[in-house]
Amino acid sequence: MDISIVIPLYNEEESLKELFYSIKQVMAENEFSYEVIFIDDGSGDDSLDVITKIAADEPNVKAISFARNYGKSAALNVGFSAAAGDYIVTMDADLQDDPSAIGDFVKKIKEGFDLVSGWKKVRQDPVFTKNIPSKVFNGVVSFMSGLKLHDFNCGFKIYRKETAKSLEIYGERHRFLPVLAFWNGYKIGEIPVPHRKRIYGKSKFGMNRFFNGAFDLATLLFLEKYMRNPLHFFGMISFAPIVLGAGILAYFGFVWAMTFVLHIRPLLLLGVASLIVGIQIFSIGLIGEMITNLNREKKYTIKKTIGIDKT
Repeated sequence: MDISIVIPLYNEEESLKELFYSIKQVMAENEFSYEVIFIDDGSGDDSLDVITKIAADEPNVKAISFARNYGKSAALNVGFSAAAGDYIVTMDADLQDDPSAIGDFVKKIKEGFDLVSGWKKVRQDPVFTKNIPSKVFNGVVSFMSGLKLHDFNCGFKIYRKETAKSLEIYGERHRFLPVLAFWNGYKIGEIPVPHRKRIYGKSKFGMNRFFNGAFDLATLLFLEKYMRNPLHFFGMISFAPIVLGAGILAYFGFVWAMTFVLHIRPLLLLGVASLIVGIQIFSIGLIGEMITNLNREKKYTIKKTIGIDKT
């Protein structure tokens, strides 16, 4: 099979039939063999009924329905696990992603990329609530991650099957899938894609996603750099209070040795507190190192084998 199209959705009953038949037309024009996997993320409307009716007449339509809303990362995770195509395309269900771009995605990834991300170069979204915050977010992620993309949040992407299935997706990691793949050693590309105005319903995402994204990025950066060596991180933080506390106590120790008089002063209390805090932070790093070594399981990114079956 050429392509698996994974579509996470939440309360998108009006757009699903139009979306599927647009995909079907594009697949026929390009002579792609394909499957469409709808992931119903606990919708409260008739989305599942619409999918069920489509699947009754279309054998290449599949669906997974959650009992409640788990989020986009969970939907993509199960979708990637179920996908059988050589390439996996992800797109939103709100008709803002144009299926006609799938052919361009396939051409681009065949140039040697492992993941190609869409770039909504001309966005059909509100300027102040989406466009500007998105530009700021994408700039920060590019700078912090080392991966230069214009649009990390675009859900329209194509992956090689092995790339998609290698990604650990949970929480809110769906925003950073190109970053995760890049850190795993995969080659990332980007192409501009058409972006259409929303016709039905309203966006399920608010401004809070950008704040959540900032916290998620900080978490990913920490896990990437210090997960295997947490003492490096906590050791750096503990260095300043330990040196400060030790220096203050050394001074009072010298005064006591010379005069045999020791006055309890705020500076002395600061020295004791700094030393205690520094040692505690350092101890957290040591405990983290012990936990890491007890559960050490290195996962390597293997792109190709010769004469050896991948397991």
